[in-house]
Parts: sequence; C-alpha cells; structure tokens
Amino acid sequence: MGSGKSTVGTLLAERLGVPYRDTDADIVAAQGREISDIFIEDGEPHFRELEREAVRKAVAEHTGVLALGGGAVLDPGTRSLLSGLPVAYLSMGVEEAVRRVGLGAARPLLAVNPRRQWRELMEARRHLYTEVARVVVDTDGRTPEEVAEAVLDALQKSRGAAPRTPGQEDTP
Repeated sequence: MGSGKSTVGTLLAERLGVPYRDTDADIVAAQGREISDIFIEDGEPHFRELEREAVRKAVAEHTGVLALGGGAVLDPGTRSLLSGLPVAYLSMGVEEAVRRVGLGAARPLLAVNPRRQWRELMEARRHLYTEVARVVVDTDGRTPEEVAEAVLDALQKSRGAAPRTPGQEDTP
C-alpha cells in the first residue's frame, strides 16, 4: 500500500517499451466501483475472490509490467502463478507510508489505528512478498524514477540479463 506500484510500474513499462496493467484497476473497471466500496458492501473475502481472478487473468494475458494489489500474495494460487516471474517487491517503512498516503480511511484495511494496522499487515505479509520476489527494492526516500532504475538494475543483476515480461521464456 502506497509503495509506488502504480507510478513505478508505469515508469518501468515506459522504459521497457511494454504495456502496463494494474489488477486493482481491472477490478474497479469490471465492478464499476472502488475497492473500498467492494470491501464495505461485500466484504474482504469477496474482494479476494475478485482479486484472485483478476491476477490469474492478467498473468495469463498480459505481456508487460503488471502491478498487483498488496493483498494478492495472500492467495497460494497467486503465489504459484508468480513463481519464476521477475517480481519486484517495493518495500518501505511505516514512516514512509505515513508520509506518502497518510494511512487514512481510504485504505479499508487501515481504517482504525492505521500505524498499528499497517505494521501488523506488513508483519503478516512481508514473508509472502519476499517469497514471490526475485528482488526487493527499498523505496524509502527515493523518487519513483530512482525506484524504477533500482528495480531494473536489481532484476538485471538477479538474472545476469535483461528482465523478462510475463509470457516470455525465463532463460538464464
């Protein structure tokens, strides 16, 4: 949440000359309502079902940079789909999160005591993010351009070659 997935993802897509896609945006477009409304009206389990399907479809169809919602990795099937792909985990600390998004009520999982809830979410998810990530890039104090460059550099170093996009063969 607030790590810069959308902004950095767009920059990465531009630099790589590939399309950009965001599964949260896919869900909003398909449902005709905001994610926070889906959480409130239908509950988190329903949203997670929508998210699983959006990720499955995007990984199967999309051949560019793909941004996933922060909770997508909670699903074992999603983690399996991401296996072997050039996944970058954009990490940040709680102070950076406060600075960027204010941890306000627009984030349905952070509506009450947002700092504590953010920490708890990260403690519960961090190991899942690192499980699926080929690289981890710290975003604290960096501009989106600096983060995009760090992602490209880290992915290239991790494989010894240019990063691939979903749908391409994963060669050394």
